[in-house]
Amino acid sequence: MAQKAIREFDAKSILAKHWDKYFPGFTYAYETVLVQNGSELKKAAKEKTWLKEKALVAKPDMLFGKRGKNGLVLFKDAKPGDVSLAKASSWIDEKSSEKQSVYFSFDGDTPTGEAKVDMLTHFVVEPFTPHSQEEEYYISATCVGDDDVLYMSAEGGMEVEENWDKVIEVSFPITATEEEIADKIRKNIPKDVAKNDKEAFAEFAIGFFKAYRELNFAYLEINPFVLQGKKVELLDMVAKLDDTAGFMMREQWGDVDYPTSFGMEEKSPEVLAIEDADSKSGASLKLTILKPEARIWTMVAGGGASVVYADTIADFAGIEDLANYGEYSGGPTTGETKFYAETILDLMTREKDPKGRDKVLIIGGAIANFTDVAKTFTGIIQAFENYAEKMKEVGIKIYVRRGGPNYEKGLKDIKEAADKLGLYIEVYGPETHVTDIVRMALAK
Repeated sequence: MAQKAIREFDAKSILAKHWDKYFPGFTYAYETVLVQNGSELKKAAKEKTWLKEKALVAKPDMLFGKRGKNGLVLFKDAKPGDVSLAKASSWIDEKSSEKQSVYFSFDGDTPTGEAKVDMLTHFVVEPFTPHSQEEEYYISATCVGDDDVLYMSAEGGMEVEENWDKVIEVSFPITATEEEIADKIRKNIPKDVAKNDKEAFAEFAIGFFKAYRELNFAYLEINPFVLQGKKVELLDMVAKLDDTAGFMMREQWGDVDYPTSFGMEEKSPEVLAIEDADSKSGASLKLTILKPEARIWTMVAGGGASVVYADTIADFAGIEDLANYGEYSGGPTTGETKFYAETILDLMTREKDPKGRDKVLIIGGAIANFTDVAKTFTGIIQAFENYAEKMKEVGIKIYVRRGGPNYEKGLKDIKEAADKLGLYIEVYGPETHVTDIVRMALAK
């Protein structure tokens, strides 16, 4: 299962969109906005009048937790009082105006480890929910091994990790029926849940777990959620989506953003383009740019094979010579393979090797189970035809090793096409060890 973290705003938006299906009988106001600065917040208030009428809470929405312990949550306090629209706007502008240091681990309230430093660019703003600590609960779900596991606690909030011994864990095999799931959840409600909340907690947990599964979340956490009778407030959420389901969940998820985590380098346009193509496909298309000026590039079929090739290149040439990491697998179409190959070739041909060496393109993979090798190689050949002149100008040598359905035709076609275009190519089938082409390429 491939996982992609999403913003708290998007996680709440997905649940709100399907609220009535999974949480009938519960009410959730879904009053939340995502902004980048104070001006955007004031503009949003023209349509969302609650921003002017209610006390607010503001916090960064950039894929990191411990926001309260980092002093990055603005909310009602005894001294400053309610957070108004003006105060929230000013605070957002202040926090986004310079880099912030964020700690990811704490011993109590004392930060441990090294802080990450970056700009805060996105903030979620919601109404402040008056409540007591006894009304704060915790719930999450994720996949562990072959089972889905539901975690529940009567003590939600910032200290849930310190009180993990009070968290109830309930595992469910993929074959569990809705009736079996509901029965097991009801029997495992945390004993510290308030007596008058137990039935509502059970109903909410059953709907939560069903939403987690059917909406293809890889991880879903609400910490805390406030339960006041049948009124629910989702104070804080963390979520990851199973992006292998993205091609069939576009309508259910809506326009979801997959941001770069705080403190990490922004993704290049090429990586974002591959991610977009991947989200629309039933195949798997992955690309990470490690060092674009390096001379060895890979186009590997299969996630396991991509790891093996990267390790082999690192052993033979050193990791500093490896330009990218990624895979195309799962039976991509000719068009998808062509797009993936053209992305690699565009990056490869932007400049020559600084040391004047030929660049190396390794098109490798194990023996495919169901991917039609000839069909995917047709897409690569079409990319060669569009980039042949640039490839020759930069100096690129191509090494191919592949097996699987239709591999003989695929190898024959790609060899003939490269020869016709005047490109250097060596082609090998499954009789050659899976990574031997790495040794051959680097020896020459």
